[in-house]
Amino acid sequence: MRMLVVDAFTGRAFAGNPAGVCLLTEAADAGWMQRVAAEMRHSETAFVRPVQDADADFELRWFTPRTEVALCGHATLGTAHALYGTGAAAAGAPIRFRTLRSGVLTVTAEEDGALAMDFPVMRADPVEQPEGLAEALGATVLHTGRNAQNDLLAEVPDEACVRGLSPDVGALTGIDARGVIVTAAADPGREHDFVSRFFAPRVLPGDAEDPVTGSAHCALAPYWAERLGRDALTGYQASPRGGHVRVALHGDRVVLAGRAVTVLDGTLRA
Repeated sequence: MRMLVVDAFTGRAFAGNPAGVCLLTEAADAGWMQRVAAEMRHSETAFVRPVQDADADFELRWFTPRTEVALCGHATLGTAHALYGTGAAAAGAPIRFRTLRSGVLTVTAEEDGALAMDFPVMRADPVEQPEGLAEALGATVLHTGRNAQNDLLAEVPDEACVRGLSPDVGALTGIDARGVIVTAAADPGREHDFVSRFFAPRVLPGDAEDPVTGSAHCALAPYWAERLGRDALTGYQASPRGGHVRVALHGDRVVLAGRAVTVLDGTLRA
């Protein structure tokens, strides 16, 4: 079957966040999908197949090398890009994805070439700072919140702090969270409004950093909209690969927009 690798939230190859995209023709076993994701070794591999639903055009599931996840932004963006690019979805028509844990997600193509995803807001409600978090990050933490995905949002003093993070991954594994979203307001004069990085040692291998995380922006969008007084913002995820995510808050929904580039198009033989 056809397998692609797509760099999401970027307009150039080898930047943004790479996602595997497997174009299924029929339903697949979850154990097989998990093994494929482990073989691909990207932070997420998406599995998509057409369905005959009144409310959806495709079924979509996401797997890290270790586990299935409830929501993934960059792999959804990569999947939509792959479907448009291969002709599996009609050019210009919205794509409706049925997901197991996040309902129906819609992606539309914008005039400037970006793809816009309609996602649920995942507000991070304020919580007491977990013991050991600041030490694990190696940074002063000004505020912490937790969302429904059990991700911690941690605000640190400034953009330089976010960019310079070199956390203790072993210590982060001991924090009760799926992942940690570290964020700060952008420096004056930047083209973005806030910066972030995302570390998830419990679900990601290696250095545990996800290059550009769409689902994290479902928490970042309402957080910074409240602080900056605007519902339309641009985030920059300051990982070594880096990527921009435009966000627009609409009540309990958030539109995440970005570009994508196909870097590999081949055949999965197993």
